[in-house]
Amino acid sequence: MITGSQCRAARALVEITRGKLTIHSGIDEAVIHDFERKLDEPDDRTIAALQVALEELGAVFIEENGGGIGVRRKFTESEAKRIARLEGEGGIVANDRVP
Repeated sequence: MITGSQCRAARALVEITRGKLTIHSGIDEAVIHDFERKLDEPDDRTIAALQVALEELGAVFIEENGGGIGVRRKFTESEAKRIARLEGEGGIVANDRVP
């Protein structure tokens, strides 16, 4: 399950308002506000609906992995193609640390 902070961060990453998240998730805007501000903890089904809606909009949630929980944005199709092209270019393999 995601946290309120992850919900707020995901909205910022996918550039969506609470009102638009309400439309996508079917969850009342006041519930989203209270969840993000840690004023109330909705039930698991409500949190799952928010998570699914945000994932469909491009958010990727990162579970606790020793470095903490988080959220990032999915690569767009064009970004993924550019990355694949760059990775396939070859060239000299070298240390990438900057002195």
